[in-house]
Amino acid sequence: MSTQPTTADAVRTTPLPRRWQIALDSCNYPDVHHADVLTRWLVIARACVFSMTITSGLIGVLLALEMGAFAEQTPARVIYALLAVIGLVAAHATNNLVNDWTDVRRGVDTEDYPRAQYSPHPVLGGLTTPARLLQVALGLTVLDGLIMLVLAWASGPLVIVFAVSGLALSLGYTVFLKRFALGELTALIVWGPLMIGGTVYAIAGELPREALLQSLPYGLIVASVLIGKHTDKIDSDAPVGVHSVPVLLGTQRALALNKITFVAFYILIVALVAGGVSGPWILLSFLALPRLLTAWKVYSRPKPATRPDDWPVWPLWYVGWAMYFNREAGKYFILGLLLNTLAPWLAGLI
Repeated sequence: MSTQPTTADAVRTTPLPRRWQIALDSCNYPDVHHADVLTRWLVIARACVFSMTITSGLIGVLLALEMGAFAEQTPARVIYALLAVIGLVAAHATNNLVNDWTDVRRGVDTEDYPRAQYSPHPVLGGLTTPARLLQVALGLTVLDGLIMLVLAWASGPLVIVFAVSGLALSLGYTVFLKRFALGELTALIVWGPLMIGGTVYAIAGELPREALLQSLPYGLIVASVLIGKHTDKIDSDAPVGVHSVPVLLGTQRALALNKITFVAFYILIVALVAGGVSGPWILLSFLALPRLLTAWKVYSRPKPATRPDDWPVWPLWYVGWAMYFNREAGKYFILGLLLNTLAPWLAGLI
């Protein structure tokens, strides 16, 4: 009898936090069928992309902080901020679950479709059942509904408008928006004005024009992630009637569009500072330029014919590099917003 450790043994001996981190970093986990429940559901819900939603939520929190929203009723405002970010992540998870359920029923997701190749498909890969997908999605939606009611009671009825609009766009994306070249624009709106602006309003009870304008740069580079993903899936999407922007443009024009999107992120940031809409510290986002240059070089070369070593989401390629830039740019944008708020306070102490 062999005494060599099995994959299941390795899964069981890996500390839980390390399992969760692997799932968050790679969208997958070795022998995920034998993993703990949370690790399995992190893979099922595609939690590896939740960083974009958390970033949008944190941007909204920092914009509310800069407005002085936390100066009064501070403990309550902190709770509102926490509830808003939890609600955003729950909504994102719901979208992913419903999207997988819908695409299986409509014949878009198959064993040879990219969704089932870079990680086990929740249904096709046997991780769960269609009924359980819907049950979890419904539970998350109920959670979001409760959070919406609490925040609407605390901050105002516009919270309901933001929440219902987000749900409508989420369902619309799954059912038809992505099929008619509107998915990329939807991502910009949802991760920009809706998530960021909605978080500001949920905390502060008001939404200045300046906050909405400052939501646009990050919303734009979330849209770039979707452009990268749809570029990777051109050959798979076109035959099943998903007419995304990259499908309509073709690979080379879609890659050029994403390069324009990367540059537009910085143009918007400079314009916000030059126009006095934001403080100068968001210019720290330029510290992400090395990652942009790396992604730019990748976008200027053909996609590899075979999976590179240690590449976690093959056969997806361009989306990974868009996310590579997104995470770094989002991190420095958040740091800049924080310093915009703290710098005047620190200067007063000197």
